Amino acid sequence: MSDRKYRQRGYQDEPRDRQQAPGPKKPQGPREKPEGPKTPNLMAAHEVFRCSRCGNRLALPVDAESRCARCGVDLHSCIQCVHFDTGARFECTQPLTARVTPKDARNSCTFFAARTTVERQTSTPGPTSARQAFDDLFK
Repeated sequence: MSDRKYRQRGYQDEPRDRQQAPGPKKPQGPREKPEGPKTPNLMAAHEVFRCSRCGNRLALPVDAESRCARCGVDLHSCIQCVHFDTGARFECTQPLTARVTPKDARNSCTFFAARTTVERQTSTPGPTSARQAFDDLFK
C-alpha cells in the first residue's frame, strides 16, 4: 500500500525531471522585440519644508528667529529638526550631553537641520480664466 494518506493524483505522481517538448518558436515582430527596460513616466518631485504642527508649507533656509505664519510655532526648534526622534536618547539622534526642553521652543542647537520631505507634484497648473476652464471640459 502507498505511504500517502489519500489516493488522489497530484503533483507527486508526475516525474520531476520531465521537460517540455521543443516546439516551433514564435517569430518576434518589431513590437515584441525587447530592447531593454521601459522608462516609467514618473511624476515630478520637489523637496518641501512643512511645519510639524499645522502642515503649512514654508520657505528654506530657516532663520533662528523665524516662526510659522499660520500657527506661530518656532521653526528653529527640535520638532522641526531632521534629527528629532522620540525613540532616541534625549529625543535626538545626535550625541547630546543634556536634554533640550521644551521641544517646540526656539533653541540654539548646532545640529539643527530643517526636516524636509520629497513630495510628488500631482497637481497641474490651474486655468487662467473661467472661460478657459469651461473650454477645457470639451477638448
